[in-house]
Amino acid sequence: MSIQNVVNGDNMAYFLIIGATLIIILSYMFSIISQKTAVPSVILLILLGFFSKKIFNIGIEDVNWVFPLEILGIVGLMLIVLEGALDLKLSRERWPMIWKSGLIALVALFVNVFIFTFGIQLIIGNLDFLTAFIYAIPLSIISSAIVIPSVNQLEEEKKEFLIYESTLSDIFGLILFYAVVNNVHTTEATTIGINVVANLAGTLVLSVVVGYFMIIFFQRINTQVKLFLFISVLLLLYAVGKVFHLSSLLIILVFGLILENRHIFFFGPIKKFLRENQVTQVLNDFKLLTAESAFVVRTFFFFVFGLSITIAGIFHTSVMLGSLVFLVLIFVVRWGLFKLIVKKNFMPEVFIAPRGLISVLLYFAIPEEFVINDFNTGILLFIILGTSITMAWSLVHYKLGKGGRMKKLAEVRSSFLKGHKTEETDSENEDKE
Repeated sequence: MSIQNVVNGDNMAYFLIIGATLIIILSYMFSIISQKTAVPSVILLILLGFFSKKIFNIGIEDVNWVFPLEILGIVGLMLIVLEGALDLKLSRERWPMIWKSGLIALVALFVNVFIFTFGIQLIIGNLDFLTAFIYAIPLSIISSAIVIPSVNQLEEEKKEFLIYESTLSDIFGLILFYAVVNNVHTTEATTIGINVVANLAGTLVLSVVVGYFMIIFFQRINTQVKLFLFISVLLLLYAVGKVFHLSSLLIILVFGLILENRHIFFFGPIKKFLRENQVTQVLNDFKLLTAESAFVVRTFFFFVFGLSITIAGIFHTSVMLGSLVFLVLIFVVRWGLFKLIVKKNFMPEVFIAPRGLISVLLYFAIPEEFVINDFNTGILLFIILGTSITMAWSLVHYKLGKGGRMKKLAEVRSSFLKGHKTEETDSENEDKE
């Protein structure tokens, strides 16, 4: 039976409330399952949305999923990056990790973009390089929206490395995408380079100024209701920045880094503007609110994304073969970069490169003049699911660990032998008696 036959205008609001609350409750349960098993909760949410569509017979034609996905994605990306930034510590000891993660994010992005560009041209004949390049960018960006909530069980150093890498991959990817889209009619490479550098430098300066201003303003508000005010201001800055083609995600990242590492940024004469007691008092509440808000938005984004999925396009031979080759190349390139730059102890990081929220957002942001009907969305879906499943496998495998499994096996064997010896001793004692 279709859900449309059960729900009518009189009880629609109640069914929406029931559905929304059940989704949040299940998402919370998925988070607990993720902590126990290391299976990312976002994969479970996507599956929940997909099977909910099948069970309740919600047709793709019933709802236009693009707009709700775009809104949820924009808000979710901002909150998730802010949540991650508020957990990052800056120090001289961490500098090697920061530059290594940034270098891997940047090089992997460009290498993957060119691989995907030529691959898409092979799959779709008679496709020009620029269009293929634009379609390749969303497929090449690591999704911090999936990485950040999925790596909580890792050691602090590995967790911070992946948060930096995925967040910088988002920022680099957005800069590249909009640099190409906004300069498609510019023929001179020098002009494009100047535009990109000016955009990045301007955004960085603005980000630092906004960060300082927000913290000084943040600590002077004495009213009870103020945390959502700051999230609203950050969302406003992010949205306005995007309208003016700035790298808005950089504003959010820099604000979070300055707030969490204020003892570094407020030095010398400007240290007097920092009221440490007031900032510390509300920072924990702000972190909690950001985490809770990111949890809710992330929950509904990936649920709605699951609703929007159609797997029919995956089963085309060209899509399956091409996507499998893409998946293999993603991790081959990644392994090579980690081997060259990190050099040792890079498991399971090398397998944690999921595509997700940012890929969907940029796919829907492709200008109409470059939209091609021959591009099968099954490629995007296959890459998103393939990289997410690989990440889930690597996290589960790492959590269990070869040593951990052998240890458990040894404990079971020892327990069995101990019990067997006890039985033999008891039997011998009975014989003596």
